[in-house]
Amino acid sequence: MEVKKQISILQGLGYGKKTIARELGLSKNTVKSYLDCCTGSIEGDQSDESRRKDLHDYLPYCQSELPRKGVTRQILWAEYRGRYPGGYSYSQFCEYLKQYLDRKDVSLHIEQQPGDKLYIDFAGSKMSIADPYTGEIKEVEVFIAVLGYSGRTYVRACESQRKEDFLSCIVRALNYFGGVPKVLVPDNLKSAVDKANPYEAEINRDLLDLGNHYDMAILPARSLKPRDKAWVERMVQIIYTRIYAPLRNQVFTNLDNLNDAIIERLESHNDQPLQGRKESRNILFETEEKQHLNPLPHDYWELKEYLQVKVMKNCYVQLHRDRHYYSVPYHHIGQKVKLVYTATYVAVYLHGERIAYHLRDRSPYKYTTVKEHLPSTHQFVSEWNPGKFIEWAGHIHTDVESYIRKVLDNKSYPEQTYRSCVGILSFERKAGKDRLIAACQRASSFGAYNYKVIAQIIGSKLDRLSPAEKQPTMPIHENIRGANYYK
Repeated sequence: MEVKKQISILQGLGYGKKTIARELGLSKNTVKSYLDCCTGSIEGDQSDESRRKDLHDYLPYCQSELPRKGVTRQILWAEYRGRYPGGYSYSQFCEYLKQYLDRKDVSLHIEQQPGDKLYIDFAGSKMSIADPYTGEIKEVEVFIAVLGYSGRTYVRACESQRKEDFLSCIVRALNYFGGVPKVLVPDNLKSAVDKANPYEAEINRDLLDLGNHYDMAILPARSLKPRDKAWVERMVQIIYTRIYAPLRNQVFTNLDNLNDAIIERLESHNDQPLQGRKESRNILFETEEKQHLNPLPHDYWELKEYLQVKVMKNCYVQLHRDRHYYSVPYHHIGQKVKLVYTATYVAVYLHGERIAYHLRDRSPYKYTTVKEHLPSTHQFVSEWNPGKFIEWAGHIHTDVESYIRKVLDNKSYPEQTYRSCVGILSFERKAGKDRLIAACQRASSFGAYNYKVIAQIIGSKLDRLSPAEKQPTMPIHENIRGANYYK
């Protein structure tokens, strides 16, 4: 090959056959044979180069057509030979097509960083639980979460892939790891993504709320791109071997029992040394990744429900699901507000600002009140109760307190009773403390316990008469028939 190369170089420099033969110590016929061979090879190379170029131009078309139903390599090769009769044979065509597709399918190795990404998905195969009474078998979903750097894994069985179960599993996974990664990478399931997009998916509002609560970015994998979540895809296969297989012959009657068994096998999986390394996933997590996770927030995340309501004239809004009422600052009466509620609290928002917060009470037709939300007059009314009125009356006099107790005992409807008490005790301000005490004493001697009696005594100034002093008797008059008339 070296000699042939030298002959080609010298010919290119313009040397003749004789000179080349002399310079290289070869016979003239040998040089001539070499040159004839090179010429034929060059012509052959030029012909092959032309065929290769034709095939290269045709291969993108093959790549786009292959995924279509019924299209095979044989069909594409037949079309290729119809377009280029002097083209490659079927075996060569298939080999070049394979090389082309392999180059287009190159994967990028992503170097994982500690505490960076958490990959989550549901396993394709389900597990099952059996009803202890009927024996009915119910399939359940299996949630898997994998930290990209250490590979530490969390697995949990749940009833479904619904949003409530999906988000609950994420919260449990974060608690299991004891920290929060920078990025959460879910699949494009409906519980995570409202609308898939290869560039910017529309993430479910509740998943976004969870991410914001934990200060964690949400970056869904691209649809039909399993390599975006290769860590969890590969882990699913491992979980089949290390959890599904060992538990395949056991019967579980509820999710709690099943998850207890899963956790036991899961710890064994995380403690097992990685292939080709001495460290296990747990060791790698504890020594190199755990310190890079962000701390968990102090408050527990809960799934939120949303409701648009109008503030009623009494300063309350109603949570229709519970038929319960919650107070709102009175200056928002008539405005439309947003109720955001969870299993434990109810919050009221106006233009993105929280204006009220209450612990959730599921008692129907009851009111939860913050005193400061009501106008001053309403605040007073909201505090009405028997103890308040007895204490108020006791500050005036023991006889007034005794009278108010009798009023409270006589009335059957609380609001009517409270109004009578307010009316009676208000005479302290209108008529004076002493007159009110005297009026209560006189009314008690008659055995009459209500607001009208006190008002009549004070209005007629009967409270100023001494207890021994009698009221004026009826005068004698000819128009008065007397008792004898009716005998």
